[in-house]
Amino acid sequence: MRILDLLPLALLATPAIAQDRPDPQRLKATVEKLVSFGTRHTLSDPDNPTRGIGAARRWFGGELTKIGAACGGCIETSEVAREFKGPRAPNGVRIVDVLGIQRGSDPNRVVIVMGHIDSRVTDVMNATADAPGANDDASGVALVLESARLLSKHKFKATIIYAALSGEEQGLYGGQLLADTAKERGWTVSAVLNNDIVGNTIGQDGRRVADRVRVFSEGARDSETVAEGKARRADGGEDDGPSRALAKAIRGVAAADSAGLKVLMVRRPDRFGRGGDHSPFLALGYPAVRFSVGVENYDAQHQDLRTEGGKVYGDTVDRMDFPYLAKVTALNVATLRRLASAPAAPEPVILSGALATDTTVKWPAVAGAAKYRVYWRSADSDAWTNHVDVAGDKTETVLKGIIVDDSFVGVAAVAADGAESLVSFGARPVRER
Repeated sequence: MRILDLLPLALLATPAIAQDRPDPQRLKATVEKLVSFGTRHTLSDPDNPTRGIGAARRWFGGELTKIGAACGGCIETSEVAREFKGPRAPNGVRIVDVLGIQRGSDPNRVVIVMGHIDSRVTDVMNATADAPGANDDASGVALVLESARLLSKHKFKATIIYAALSGEEQGLYGGQLLADTAKERGWTVSAVLNNDIVGNTIGQDGRRVADRVRVFSEGARDSETVAEGKARRADGGEDDGPSRALAKAIRGVAAADSAGLKVLMVRRPDRFGRGGDHSPFLALGYPAVRFSVGVENYDAQHQDLRTEGGKVYGDTVDRMDFPYLAKVTALNVATLRRLASAPAAPEPVILSGALATDTTVKWPAVAGAAKYRVYWRSADSDAWTNHVDVAGDKTETVLKGIIVDDSFVGVAAVAADGAESLVSFGARPVRER
């Protein structure tokens, strides 16, 4: 669906995407380097200097350190680690996530871009066989590194976290570790962009899909209590939780770039019956989405390297499309640029107007907001169609002639340079639910 959700957002996003284009050849070189470690299985030898997940993690951290040095120390490289044990790690395993932290002027508010560095073959417990993991998920890790190279040239309000996660194939351990870290450190998480399988355009049946990327987002929130879920149902907010608002924002950013990709905004948390490293963030209430290719090739996922019956199996570099990966990277970079430049989203947004022909909208003041953009749309639509701007010293407005029964309302905070937060959906006061 290539529609222009928000005209002001589109005007903002055009220069953001065009400023710095990712380099397909550099992305390819990163994927090839990650493949060169043989296997990056989570249970592989973490101490081997040239093979295995430890060597891959150290290389990624070294690259982040080089990028940080080139920008005068703007990126701090660090690791978080914890022991995990489960069906795919029965003897326990030390999970290490490698982070690059680019601190903003509001250092406790973060946007996260991530991919998982581990790989596997057919047997999820096989830690010794070659598992190139070119698309799953060296593609996502290459995207993270390229995003750091581009965005390190600029300063932002929010902190940007560039993350290579371990243990995805063994149980989403790296995602759980980073989500827990965000909670423990008290970060205000504005967005999580999980990139997993983002570099191919030829599907299982030979079809080519090079003009779109899928963005998965939850509707009903994993973190909601039963009472909160009932309240959201009553208010009609099933399509407007934070993660869905993030997906809609990404769709708007993509629509502004005529040379980019369309966004297929999939209204489920992940692919049918499957999950990814953004799932633990959703469980903790953080806005998170998954980027994945427009069409998958299952012969190139979780496969032993082999040829059977004339069919080639394996997740190798030659099956990838690096100009396509560059476009997915550009969309991530533009989204990160917008959200890291914007104020936090105003929450909660409170509506009143039952038994009235006007709707009153109230929200809390947001630091750094030069103004607020109050959106509304017909209750039978998913995209915001109308808005009015309210001065930054105001936290209330009345939408004359807008009947709340027939309309949905939301509010975004806007910086002086036009950078806009996610839209927070309007609902009844807690005491009325």
